[in-house]
Amino acid sequence: MADTAALDVAPIAAARPETRDDKAVHRTVFTGLAVALVLAPLVFYPVFLMKVLCFALFALAFNLLLGYGGLLSFGHAAYFGMASYVSAYAAKIWGLAPELAILAGTATAALLGLVFGALAIRRQGIYFSMITLALAQMVFFFSLQAKFTGGEDGIQAVPRGNLFGAISLADDRVLYALVAVVFFGGMLLIYRIIHSPFGQVLKAIRDNEPRAVSLGYRVNQYKLAVFVLSATLAGLAGATKALVFQLASLTDVHWSMSGEVVLMTLVGGMGTVFGPIAGALVIVTMETYLAQFGAWVTVIQGAVFVLCVLLFREGILGLFARILKKPL
Repeated sequence: MADTAALDVAPIAAARPETRDDKAVHRTVFTGLAVALVLAPLVFYPVFLMKVLCFALFALAFNLLLGYGGLLSFGHAAYFGMASYVSAYAAKIWGLAPELAILAGTATAALLGLVFGALAIRRQGIYFSMITLALAQMVFFFSLQAKFTGGEDGIQAVPRGNLFGAISLADDRVLYALVAVVFFGGMLLIYRIIHSPFGQVLKAIRDNEPRAVSLGYRVNQYKLAVFVLSATLAGLAGATKALVFQLASLTDVHWSMSGEVVLMTLVGGMGTVFGPIAGALVIVTMETYLAQFGAWVTVIQGAVFVLCVLLFREGILGLFARILKKPL
């Protein structure tokens, strides 16, 4: 009988192993994204770009849980929003440097993800999703009543401060450079997780959990680990966003924020490496440039979602991946 301890680190073979051509495609995409990040501020407004990058990282974190872990959470706004509050509070009230404020928010999201994940993974399917939603609503009502969050007013006029005590982030272009580095670093980390032995086990659990259990994998430990990783990275996005907009509000912890990140992931392509980035770009662009339509923006987003489900269920990049026959 095989040693179960060894099985905990030996990945189950993927249905389609990554080839050299696939890696070459991914390197090309990463290079293209790096070039785009450098050139984008010359064309677009930096604040708009920073919003796209923060939500793209949020969507990538959620996709790690849903697309590769097979776990649908309806409560990811809890980690995004609470990290935003803690980061804003740490920067404004405690006077912490921006890097420390972001780390404080990220650590809070990680701790919250550990507690909530330990409770949620005890159930599967729709019950798991409902538990995450219920826990997120608890965070929302806590944020509404707690004094440090500012209630309905939120935490406003958050100082951006000086990075490492020397680089002022008052200039949008300087802050954009920081946000771009945070986004790119988070994306590389997620890519490494997906293509590690840990990531291969996650895919195996997603595709056939009973088989993974029969092979000796401690499934709940893997689920909890990916849950915490996803919550941590979502918190990193929320903490960074608080400094970008100098604001943390109830919008960040509202259930609609959880729905929005689901929409971004599905529109871009669930289970694809780069799809959530495309999804975040589409949704944020719609919200920004269609804001004149007011509440109708939500209706338009719903229509886009319906069209995606009916016409290309794989999402934008999922469709391109099928046409090119290359994983994106």
